[in-house]
Amino acid sequence: MKRPALSRVPIRIRLTLPFALAMAVVLAALGAFVYLRVGSTLLHTTDQNLLAQATEATLRLDKGRPPLDRDNASGVSFAQVLSREGTVVTSEPVGLAALIDPARAARVAAGSPMRASVSLADRSGRWRLLAIPIQSGGDRSALVLASSLDARDESLERLRKELLVASPLALLLATLAGYALAGAALRPVEAMRREAAKISAATPGSRLPVPEAKDEVQRLAETLNDMLARLETAFEHERRFVADASHELRTPLALLKTELELALRHPRSRVELEDALRSAAEETERLSALASDLLLIARSDQRGLPIDPAPVSSGELFADVAERFSSRAEELGRSLVVEEGDDFAFEADPKRIEQALGNLVDNALVHGSGAVTLRARRKGESIELHVTDEGAGFPAGFEARAFDRFSRADEARSRSGSGLGLAIVQTIADAHGGTACVSPGEGADIWLSLPIGSPPSRVRPVRGAALRRSG
Repeated sequence: MKRPALSRVPIRIRLTLPFALAMAVVLAALGAFVYLRVGSTLLHTTDQNLLAQATEATLRLDKGRPPLDRDNASGVSFAQVLSREGTVVTSEPVGLAALIDPARAARVAAGSPMRASVSLADRSGRWRLLAIPIQSGGDRSALVLASSLDARDESLERLRKELLVASPLALLLATLAGYALAGAALRPVEAMRREAAKISAATPGSRLPVPEAKDEVQRLAETLNDMLARLETAFEHERRFVADASHELRTPLALLKTELELALRHPRSRVELEDALRSAAEETERLSALASDLLLIARSDQRGLPIDPAPVSSGELFADVAERFSSRAEELGRSLVVEEGDDFAFEADPKRIEQALGNLVDNALVHGSGAVTLRARRKGESIELHVTDEGAGFPAGFEARAFDRFSRADEARSRSGSGLGLAIVQTIADAHGGTACVSPGEGADIWLSLPIGSPPSRVRPVRGAALRRSG
């Protein structure tokens, strides 16, 4: 889809354009207001002058004198007295045609004053008229005064020209100021961009500068710094994962290579070759299991562990797991016990839950001692599936990282296991919307806490998984 043309314009200009448009509207409105206001004020002044002259003219007419005092006309140029019929009774100057038509003269004489801006037929320019009723010779007449509006129009024309020059100049200055303000507002963003360009995996701990102002840019910088911290944690986690995976893969590969080299170095008997192949097969099996675990974790990191939820029974799950590990427990001289109690039903992927329980039982057989017990408990809206043993339990402080990948209580790695078993248990619990927990103290107690209802809908189901039930 083609992006709008405006989206390709730099943000600094996009911020300035609306400001310039708003300023243009404001300046135009302000200019129009000033122009109309000045014109109205000048016209009001003219009307007030005409009204004062009309009062004086009325007094002069009462004394039989001409209506206008030429020594103090105050801009009034013409004066007329019109009868009710519209005929000119008195005119100054003499011979001037009637300033208003008979109909208007009749209305004014009847008591309706009039103000109007007109153009006179034999006079240039525009004129302001004031007509008021008066008593002349025992009859009501109309006194009409006219004042030229040339001075007002000239003043308005000068004002219009000044506004046409000053307004674009003010708009230009305001636009430049807006552009500069937009640049100042974006300066922290540009500083963050420059710092962001320097940050790479080779510069851990680098952060973007955080402006002092408590605004959106500061929150953006803090959010980006939090994101960088999370990315660094993820990168470090991946580095450790790759390093630990390399270490785990190197050991069985080295043993496998050694066994094969020894088998090929000089002639061996059939028994010796069988022993070498058996040892190589064990290392191959360990490599296969490790590769499967790594693939499962990598898949869960990418798009979440796929599950196929179905109704399951805690009793049936425990019976299946106990059956699988019973032979191995007998070989180790250990007992595997399913505690009798309530049989809880819930929604989960039976294959994945059985895999998690198998990892917990395997962990108890390898690292624990005494009897291994499987029990189920109901806690609120969750089901807890416990696997316990009678060993020494986890060292102090290990609970916080028990479910980390390649994490072992025995840091010397002197015991078997890849350190991925409990990490897979946590991954399966997360996929079901639950948690994996470990209890400190004497004897290891590890359990899955799963919701009774359906797992979260965000998990992408994989069809075809079947519930494995004991015979």
